[in-house]
Amino acid sequence: MTTTTPKLSVWTKLIYGYGEWGLASFGTLRQIFYAIFLTDTVGLDARLASVAALIGVIWDAINDPVVGTISDRLKTRWGRRRPFLLFFSIPYGLGFLLLWWAPPIDNQIVLTIVVMLAYMLSDTFQTLVVVPYYALTPEIAPDYDQRTSLTGFRMFFNLLASLATAVLGPMIVKSTVSGGGTAQQGYLAVAALFGGLAAIPFLLIGLVIRERYADAAEADRVVPFRQTVRTAWSNIPFRFATGLYMLNWITFDLVALMLPFFLTYWVARGDRLAKVNLFGESFTLESAVLGLLLITAVVALPFWTWLARKLSKRVAYMIGMSFWAVVQLILFTAQPGQVDFVLVLAVLAGISVSTAHVLPDAIFPDVIEWDELRTGRRHEGIYYGVKNFVRKLTGALAIFLALQVLGWFGYVSPDQGAAVFQQSDSALAAMRFLTGPMGALLLVSAIAMAWFYPLTRERHTRIRALLERRRQRAARPPAP
Repeated sequence: MTTTTPKLSVWTKLIYGYGEWGLASFGTLRQIFYAIFLTDTVGLDARLASVAALIGVIWDAINDPVVGTISDRLKTRWGRRRPFLLFFSIPYGLGFLLLWWAPPIDNQIVLTIVVMLAYMLSDTFQTLVVVPYYALTPEIAPDYDQRTSLTGFRMFFNLLASLATAVLGPMIVKSTVSGGGTAQQGYLAVAALFGGLAAIPFLLIGLVIRERYADAAEADRVVPFRQTVRTAWSNIPFRFATGLYMLNWITFDLVALMLPFFLTYWVARGDRLAKVNLFGESFTLESAVLGLLLITAVVALPFWTWLARKLSKRVAYMIGMSFWAVVQLILFTAQPGQVDFVLVLAVLAGISVSTAHVLPDAIFPDVIEWDELRTGRRHEGIYYGVKNFVRKLTGALAIFLALQVLGWFGYVSPDQGAAVFQQSDSALAAMRFLTGPMGALLLVSAIAMAWFYPLTRERHTRIRALLERRRQRAARPPAP
């Protein structure tokens, strides 16, 4: 029982995948540097900084599903998703500056409120672009393996942008400080550069990509919002895919945002301007570690895409995550000054980071057809609204967890002019635990969720065949 689907052109995959450059620029900067920016540049108490991020995600609970529902019901001559990309790309780019602004306010409570509002506004612009963009995936690539291929193109640009921001971000900030400027000026320069570049791919996608299912009849089939949410929750594969997605990304977010703390205060012994020689060039320690990790992830990307086709997305994911969990446990044994050891572990971790980027996003679209088979409707917008909410929830939870723990274990925001700053033994122990064993524990939980995920390649193929028969019967003219 098979169906044939027109293959996506390489050009379409490249243009659509290019959108991940804009998303990853925003995401990587926030994942890795936002927590240490709030504590060391804005000057917020770690516990208050975590509260600002967590309250911001409450707004996510409203705007992500709402934008998804609106995009499902929108009727325009350009389709349902493309108008969002065309009209909100530039505001999304400008939102970068809001996120990386350090308000000149001394009162900690007022400062927390202002940071929270800036976070919420920036997040709203992100939602208006991200949800429609992701909702295009099952529309332009309905086939099981084509989705893996399309996601592979997306993750190539994702990892490329992550590499650029992870390496250039700290270099720009620290070179600004070394040149007599402030860290705030450095962060704003990074935000302006990558915010401007982030708007371009979404404008291009809005102009070029066409929607397979953007027809008026589908948009007319309005279902109440609460009923749509209940339908999504009753979708069993969706529950597993969402759980896997959440555990996957909270691990990545937690490890990513703890790395600057771990590298600066544990490995570099508090040297905030620490550098390392790599391939004959001088890099900041964060740039070197993150650069090696992400370069390896880009190189390993074709391997995981191939393995997913060979074995299945679920099995390949479990293999990759198991390897990464072992690396995280080994990282816990790293001692101060062991820079070369940490660099080797960064390469090993990068092998599996590809898996974490590609396969959860390749697995998630398959739940759309399961829902369509049960309900007779396609709700890409609401599903990707929920998915985007979960993605940002993981980031907020990671920030909240990490900063609360650091705050309770005695983390102190350093003076702006201090090149070397020591933390307490308890704060250092918390950094090590959150970076290593905690990450491994979350990865094991994600592996367990993947083990029970019910949609195999064979089941998805049968679902698509049944849907194709249904569409053919609906297209037949009525008997005379």
